[in-house]
Formats: sequence, C-alpha cells, structure tokens
Amino acid sequence: MQRVAVVSKPQKSELLQLMPELVLWLRQRGFEPVLDRESASYIESMGSQTTLAGQPVLVLDRPDLPKAEPELIIVLGGDGTLLAVGRIFARLGTPILSVNLGSLGFLTEVRLSDLYRTIEGWCQDCCAIDVRTMLHGEVWRAGHCVASFEAVNDMVLAMGAIARMGEFGVELDGMLAARFRADGVIVSTPTGSTAYTLAANGPILVPGVDALVITPICPHLLTLRPMVVPGNSALTLRVEGPKQSSPTLLTVDGQQAVELQLADELRCHRSEFTVKLIRLGENGFFDVLRSKLKWGER
Repeated sequence: MQRVAVVSKPQKSELLQLMPELVLWLRQRGFEPVLDRESASYIESMGSQTTLAGQPVLVLDRPDLPKAEPELIIVLGGDGTLLAVGRIFARLGTPILSVNLGSLGFLTEVRLSDLYRTIEGWCQDCCAIDVRTMLHGEVWRAGHCVASFEAVNDMVLAMGAIARMGEFGVELDGMLAARFRADGVIVSTPTGSTAYTLAANGPILVPGVDALVITPICPHLLTLRPMVVPGNSALTLRVEGPKQSSPTLLTVDGQQAVELQLADELRCHRSEFTVKLIRLGENGFFDVLRSKLKWGER
C-alpha cells in the first residue's frame, strides 16, 4: 500500500473538518496516510493511539516522516511549513503537494478547493512537477567543517539582537568579490529571490534560472548592489573586522539559526538536492507575482 504523508500548520481551525475527511478519502483510494503530530491533533484520539473510524492512524514526529518512505507529501499550511518539509525530505526527492492556508503563499499555490482534484491529477500522472534548486552551506571554523545545512530559500548572515553593523567578506570561486560593512548579507536561490532578498531590494529571478543571488542588507556603501552569479558558483562568506560586541547569526530559511565566531566562513554552492512541487497546471509564477505583490500593475 502506498503511503501519503500529511504535514499541517498549527492552529488552523479549518483542519478540524478537513483532516478526518482527507484521511478517509486517501484510505478509500488505497493509500495509507501518515500524519505528523500536528496533523494528528485534528483527529480525535483514544488513549495514546490516534484512530479514525475504528482504524489506527500512523503518526510520526515530523523529522521521522522520511522513514515511512511516502510516495507523496501533502502540506497544509503556508510557505514556512513547506520550507521545513522541503529540507526534511530533500534527500528523498519526494514530490510535495502544497496547499495554501497561510497569508502570502508564494510556494503554496494550490488552493484548498483544488486539493482533491490535484491529488487525483497526481494519481493519473496529469500534474506538472516544478523542480526548485536548493542551496548547500557549510560553516568552517579553524579549517574544519562544524555544521552543514540545506536551504530552499536562503542563508543569511546578520548581526544579533543589538542593531549594529558587521564586517563581511564575499569570495566568488576563490576570488574576492566584495568586502563591506552592513547589517548582513543574503545568499538566495531563485525561489528565495521573492523572500528576504526581495525586501532587501534584490532582483526577482524566475525559478528555473540557473543562478544564485548575493544581497547585502543595508550596506554602508551606496554603490554596493545585489549581485546575480552563475548557479554553479562556489561562494565563501566570511565574518571579518574587529571583535564584535554582538554575535553574528547564520539563519537558514528563517527557521534554523547558529551563532558564528569571528573569522568563521560560510561556504555555499548549489545543493545536489531539489524540491519537487506538484502543480495542477503549468507553473503560474507571474500569476503569483501579480496576485500577491501586484507586480506589473498600474
């Protein structure tokens, strides 16, 4: 029996009715639903076991969902939920059907009213698969890699709680590209070009473009501008300058954070993994820009 994983955003009242309906609908079509604990909270539990219509429901912690090896992942939430799921399942390459229950929804384009129609389209191989590039980053300290991450949107070096500038160096394929003072610097994928880097006056990239974007955050130089580089570039971002009174943080997709030390390096390049998003039709990227940002409208 094929398994379908379901991941949900917390505190969404519409899921109280939708979740039991979705689980029963999947079962009727021969799928075994696997829920994260947030999704299971919308189903009545009996003792320590989650059941529906007298049958137990398989429930796992979200990081353990890949162990179930699902054929499809259904995300009910916003872009933040999708970003977390994309990182968790990156190594499996499992297709994701993302339904927008959030406010903006650049990535979660499928409307709730189209949920079942899109699942049926996937079953019949009638859906488009939108492949999104990911970013791989490693933190190097004193010649050793101390942490590594995968990102769907971006990786950000920025100062901590105190509003002070930091000093950063950026290398492209081993060559010095820039050294500057700023609140921080963003490295983003084309998908992430409509996220934090857009707010920092970065360019909008069509998702299929083979490129990365380097965007300074509030730089101390008016001449410093965002830079688009080839997708196969090797980037090194370095925390420089005198000892900082406040920490520099590396943030991954706005959800994971690690504190960096002076002279630490963030080495980035295109990840070997991708995120596969299911669309009922062709990717309406510009439709999303117009509807969400009123882009190109008078």
